[in-house]
Amino acid sequence: MSAASLSQERQPLKLDVVSVQSQVVYGRVGNNAAVPTLEALGLSVAAIPTVVFSNIPSYPTIHGGVLPIEWFSGYLQDLSARGALDALRAVQVGYLGSPAQAEELDRWLRGLLTKRPDLRIVIDPVIGDQDHGVYGADGMAEVYRQRLAVLANGLTPNGFELAYLTGLPVDELEAVVAAARTLLTGRTEWVVVTSAAPGTWLAGEMQVVVVTPTQVHAIAHPRIDAALAGTGDLFTATMTGHWLNGLARQDAAVKACEHVVRALRRTEQARSRELLLPPPGGRHVHERVVVRELPVGHEASTPTQFTAKAVP
Repeated sequence: MSAASLSQERQPLKLDVVSVQSQVVYGRVGNNAAVPTLEALGLSVAAIPTVVFSNIPSYPTIHGGVLPIEWFSGYLQDLSARGALDALRAVQVGYLGSPAQAEELDRWLRGLLTKRPDLRIVIDPVIGDQDHGVYGADGMAEVYRQRLAVLANGLTPNGFELAYLTGLPVDELEAVVAAARTLLTGRTEWVVVTSAAPGTWLAGEMQVVVVTPTQVHAIAHPRIDAALAGTGDLFTATMTGHWLNGLARQDAAVKACEHVVRALRRTEQARSRELLLPPPGGRHVHERVVVRELPVGHEASTPTQFTAKAVP
């Protein structure tokens, strides 16, 4: 049998997730955190880099840069040409290197959605954070607002990014919910805000808020005092993976909180400068994560229902 015949008999690699975000040689940020996390949840993943750097910018030296738009566009188109997207279930988007990449991604996603309207899209609109300010590429906030955000089923901004995207105050829980709901347009069904309303946190805790048109869940989880890059990428990948595997949005967010806390505890125990991912499988120490369901439209932060602690 000829090589051509053998090639025709073989099927293309079927992908569950395409992860579009940054990549480093050294460290656990962007796809370096997302891909092993998604694969550990049993998902087949293709990683498309938007930038490739030797390491994050906090080190004395850094090499690399933004992927040329011709390469980036080619990566997207070649996945389609290889027949790898026939079973695709989700696209996860993180750090983008330029508005030109965002516009190319926008065209590609819209093309996929014409054929696959059930495709799930999760976007982490990486712009910056409270500690470092804006570190995303110039003009990215406008592209997220005007083009990409409306394509997403879910968005995972941190509190700083939510304020930057909406131009609204986010100091209190009610304000976070109000701002998040302005992003529930187009295909967007939910917004999960990490590091939400820090002025309202209890001692030793942080808060994630899951917002839909009809529900609000506030998730309190342990706070680990470690300023490490990659936790947002890890959170979004973990939540996306559990959501694809059948968990409800708020339950997937709880799993993501637990996973990030485990990663931070392991990193601190090892005194590592880079984020260490929890080992796949095995038994885990239970993290105390409390979920509060808030009444829709309620103006106070008093919960009406306390859900039992999530089980890892």
